[in-house]
Order: sequence, then C-alpha cells, then structure tokens
Amino acid sequence: MCSQLDFQQPNMNPEIIQANEKYAASFQKPDMAGFKNMTIIACCDPRVDPYAKLGLKNGEAVIIRNAGGSAVDAVRSITVLQHGIAVTGEIAVFHHTDCGMTKVTTDRMRELVKTANPGRDDVAATVDSMDFYHILDVEESVKSDVKFLAENPLILKGTKLSGWVYDVETGKISKVVEAAASG
Repeated sequence: MCSQLDFQQPNMNPEIIQANEKYAASFQKPDMAGFKNMTIIACCDPRVDPYAKLGLKNGEAVIIRNAGGSAVDAVRSITVLQHGIAVTGEIAVFHHTDCGMTKVTTDRMRELVKTANPGRDDVAATVDSMDFYHILDVEESVKSDVKFLAENPLILKGTKLSGWVYDVETGKISKVVEAAASG
C-alpha cells in the first residue's frame, strides 16, 4: 500500500539562495573542451576538494563522491559514464587520511541507524542488508578498490585505473597503485 506524500513548498535557507544568486550573476558555463576524460572517485568529506587538490577546473573531470570514496558504491555511476556517456578515460580512486570511515564499522552503523529508528523492522532489514565499507588501513582500502574495479566485468576492458591517498594535513597526494581493467 502506497502512502500519499505531502509535498510542500520548500523552505530554502536564505543564505543558500543569496549565495546562488551571487554565483549565477557571474556564472560561466564550463568549457567542456578542457574535459580530460577522467573519472575521480572521492570521499564526501568536506575537507576534500577533488578539483582543487588536482589543479582541475569545473568541467575537466567527472567526480563521484560517497562516504569513504568507495569504488563499490561508485560502480553504478561508472557504468553509466562508460556505457551511456562515453567517459572512458582513467578512473582514479582517492581515499584520504583521517577518514570518518576509519572510525565507524558496518556493525556500528547498523546499530546507530536501528537505535535512531526503534520498532522499524523495515529500517532494520534495510540497514542489515548494507555494507558501509569500513576502512581499516587507507592504503589497503585503495588497493582493494582498484582491484575491485580491475576485476569488475562492468568496467570497460583496458580502462586505466589508479589509486591514491590524499593527506588532509598536508594537502599532498601519493600514488598507491595502478592497474588496468580486465573487463
């Protein structure tokens, strides 16, 4: 049985609206001629700015962000990019130091969600089916994600893959691994 959703007029934060008005006043459409045919997978941590850390401008690469920069979570988007939009260049996986996913396990996340939703069997069943991809070692998680992509049949054969760690204290990146997708 479907319940009727009550859509109300959004109550937008005035600061967001003002910031967008300022942005739109000087907006310039990104020049796609500079597109580097590259996909970057990165964490959603606000300390991580994928464009800035790599000297890229808006429109020069595709950025996929999620908690921990998980390649497993990103594979749906990569599949769309490669097969539907023809973004077939390098895929770079970036994890970072001091990541929140090094501080919370899948079991702990399940417990937190269930505690916040007492008596909700639907929530419990849903969260129990999820993996939150806890990171024990940042470099090992990068290697694991690149290996996952290299062996994933949805990733186009021969796609160049690289794995990196970004240091949130220094702003520096270091390459951990590179590979090619075996398709």
